[in-house]
Amino acid sequence: MNHLTSSEKSAIFNLLDIMTRLRDKNNGCPWDIKQTFDSLIGCTIEEVYEVKDAIENKNMHELKEELGDLLFQIVFYAQLAKESGEFNFEDICQTVAEKLIRRHPHIFDSNGIRTDDPNNVDLIKARWENIKQHERQSKNLMSLMDDIPKSLPSLLRAYKIQKRCKSVGFDWTLLNEVFAKVEEELLEVKETIQLELGSDRIEEELGDLLFAIVNLTRHLGFNPELTLDKANQKFMHRFRQVEQIISLSHESIDKATLQEMEKAWSQVKQNEN
Repeated sequence: MNHLTSSEKSAIFNLLDIMTRLRDKNNGCPWDIKQTFDSLIGCTIEEVYEVKDAIENKNMHELKEELGDLLFQIVFYAQLAKESGEFNFEDICQTVAEKLIRRHPHIFDSNGIRTDDPNNVDLIKARWENIKQHERQSKNLMSLMDDIPKSLPSLLRAYKIQKRCKSVGFDWTLLNEVFAKVEEELLEVKETIQLELGSDRIEEELGDLLFAIVNLTRHLGFNPELTLDKANQKFMHRFRQVEQIISLSHESIDKATLQEMEKAWSQVKQNEN
């Protein structure tokens, strides 16, 4: 059953047509014509973060616009691939549709028809991971690590590495064990500094500590990238208030002493409470 309305189909076709015209070698846009897969990467990443900001700001009008910009990136890649004879927008849609049906056997059978839902979240997750594992095997990957993108931000990559290991049972079972690992890594950082073992060794131990912190964050049910981002936002919000307090007695914050800034910081935290 096709659930798209005629207006939705028309909007999609219109967007694809616009993209084709923008890339027209004779009458298209000079900027769009010269773009390549590689040149668009930065734009795509930027659009993803703008979608994130719109969601966090709860601005639905802005979100609609930013989602459109992100969709345009996908349409752009599809047009480039179509021109090179690799695939087109329809192929992208078909591929993800097949993947979604394949990964949701509790919703669809092999014909894409809804089946009985076992209503068991743990079972659904287990099936999901099992299906993804079979998909990786079909790609002849030698390791669970092989298809983890190197370009992911480091926190997200650590998170994904750990989740991948969990899918085969290589994971801590008790939260106390995770805490113990964090404490162990923190102690190793301290010892490395005290023994003056060199910057390379210190950096290595700091990396182990960060990896352990990501592990703790994951075990507590949070995404480390989003968790750290919230901490960044909280710190910046507080520091702006510190700047405002300092401005009452100084021209700029660089004229204030550390003691004055710490006093202002304490005041900001007290006001929050």
